[in-house]
Amino acid sequence: MMTSIYTDSNWLLFILALVIAYALGDLSGAQIISRTQGVDIKKQGSGNAGTTNVLRVLGIKSAAGTLAIDVLKGTAAVMIGNVMAGHWCAMLCVLAVTAGHVWPAAFKFKGGKGVATIFGATLGLNWKVALLALLLVVIGVLVFRMMSMGSVVGALTFPFLTWYFQPDFLVFSVILAILVLCKHSSNIKRMLAGEEPHIRFKRGPEDGVKDNHDEDGPEGKDR
Repeated sequence: MMTSIYTDSNWLLFILALVIAYALGDLSGAQIISRTQGVDIKKQGSGNAGTTNVLRVLGIKSAAGTLAIDVLKGTAAVMIGNVMAGHWCAMLCVLAVTAGHVWPAAFKFKGGKGVATIFGATLGLNWKVALLALLLVVIGVLVFRMMSMGSVVGALTFPFLTWYFQPDFLVFSVILAILVLCKHSSNIKRMLAGEEPHIRFKRGPEDGVKDNHDEDGPEGKDR
């Protein structure tokens, strides 16, 4: 019950859990992985501190490491929130860790788009919602051959999955869906104009992905 926050939870622990969640979100997988290789990911490729850009710039192994960090920090934040102050705190920790990822104080409030971190946080809250959302993201990518379309499909369906499997998280899921769509606004505009780059996986020393457009052109930005 919502009232349990006021009667049973320790407010200090509640607030501390949210601070910890934001701090975990502040740990950018893309920045950590890229800097260990002497690269500033914000100055390479699309300039986005996310898995897709790391995949393009540094290859699949670095992208896998980035993805793992971003997912695990989301899951950890929610689990910590639940242990420290209960279910409602855990749900708010989903927002807090996402905020830390998207607006990290450590990196001048310029972070990633939050998709992997939201997935990890949701996984810690309700694995059914998380895995079904992931399935829809993968289907979106495979069908449309656009990474951004996968994120858009996931965002649009996320509230419906939450409504069915975790109704007390519905309002939060709508907020997160709107955030993801806003962070992909430039991609959506290019999709509507038929200019969003499609992807194809390639084999070779870089083990990355290749866009059908020049990465340095305007179509490759803000991914």
